[in-house]
This record gives sequence, C-alpha cells and structure tokens, in this order.
Amino acid sequence: MTTSSSIAGARSGVLLGPTPERLARSVFTGGAPLRVLTTVQALLNAGDIGQDAANAAERWYRDWMFAREGVVDCAPAPQAESTTRHDAVSWQLVRGRASARLTDVRAALGGCGEVRLCLMMVRELSFSQMGKILFPHLSEARARLKVSAQCAMVLEQLESFYATARQRHGSEKSSDKKEF
Repeated sequence: MTTSSSIAGARSGVLLGPTPERLARSVFTGGAPLRVLTTVQALLNAGDIGQDAANAAERWYRDWMFAREGVVDCAPAPQAESTTRHDAVSWQLVRGRASARLTDVRAALGGCGEVRLCLMMVRELSFSQMGKILFPHLSEARARLKVSAQCAMVLEQLESFYATARQRHGSEKSSDKKEF
C-alpha cells in the first residue's frame, strides 16, 4: 500500500524504503522496488508450485485482507470497479462475500491448511520460522523441509479448489442462460 509520505518522497526524488525494523525482520528481493520475498515466491522460484498456485495464494490473501481488515489492494491505475463504489452497507456485504469465500476454502482445505496459509501469507514467516512453530521437536533442517512440502501441497490444493469453483460457477451461469 502506498502512503502519502512515500508518495511525497517519490515525488521529491527520495526513494523511501522499508524501516530498519522491517529490513531486519524480512528478506527482500534485490530488484526495485524492494518487495518481501515470500514463501510463495520461494516455492515458485524453486519450481515446487506453478504460477496458478501462486495466483491462488494471492487471491486468498486479498480475500483475507478484505474480509478481516477491510483493505482492498487496487491496481496502480485504478479503474472504475465495483469494489471501489459502495456505500457503507454494500461495502460490508462485499466484505461478507469475501469472508464466505474464506469459509469455503477452510471447509475444503481444513483448519491445518488454513493455518499454513496464514503463516505463509499473513504473518509472512519463513519456512524455518514455521518449522519451529509446527515441528518444535524436529531439527531445523528437517522441519523446514516438511513445512516446505506441506505449503506446496496446500497451495496446489488451493489452486484446485479455485479451479473447481470457477468451473462450477461457469456451469451455473450457462445453465441459467439455457432456462431463459
């Protein structure tokens, strides 16, 4: 998200970056602008997941942020979209739909899958950090490998869930058109 201070800094020619605390807490990509190197990106770079699984993770994260925090990440050049033109009531209804999608994902993947998604996407933990939380009795290397494999599997399941939902939604639309 862009803040007014970062916009002002960019306009004045001074590039603002992450705070020293944020730099110490996260690993960033080398390109400009600096972006957090997420576990999803690490899995994608390693070839453990495909781009569709990474896109599914991004979709889940956007739903989570909207449903839980009320934050919508708009494109750099916002277009006239329905997500930005709501009154207070319809805004909450759209947030409710995002929350319902999260509930559907939890029902499909289970609580353990949701925990791994939250650790990866929301808390932005590394595989080592997740390994310490999920497998405290294992060595760090072994826990990291287990978590990496589990995260890849959860993301592939998430991709499959969204693909099935798209197909189901498309078939419902086509059956509605046939009736009329």
